[in-house]
Amino acid sequence: QVRLVESGGGLVQAGGSLRLSCAASGRTFSSYAMGWYRQAPGKERELVATIGSAGGNTNYANSVKGRFTISRDNGKGTVYLQMNSLKPEDTAVYYCKAWWIGTSYWGQGTQVTVSS
Repeated sequence: QVRLVESGGGLVQAGGSLRLSCAASGRTFSSYAMGWYRQAPGKERELVATIGSAGGNTNYANSVKGRFTISRDNGKGTVYLQMNSLKPEDTAVYYCKAWWIGTSYWGQGTQVTVSS
């Protein structure tokens, strides 16, 4: 069982930056691939970025490439999403996900609001 807790969301002006964190419980954090997803009002949840269990093999949605960076610290059991050059269309609830061999877990989400 893995429990995920996101933090770092908030209100920021367009062009600003935020850093999201997702802290995971459990001793097997380093076995899980991790990802960030987001869901805007009235829209489906979409992939933002993923990272492999060892910290390599990152993948980004085209809409955030060059602006967002996903990273992880397996010693701290935490995955991060550095978000720069934020746009109003980045406004959404951001969710952390962990998965491994057919098992997946979600966090409760953190709200990111970008004002124009």
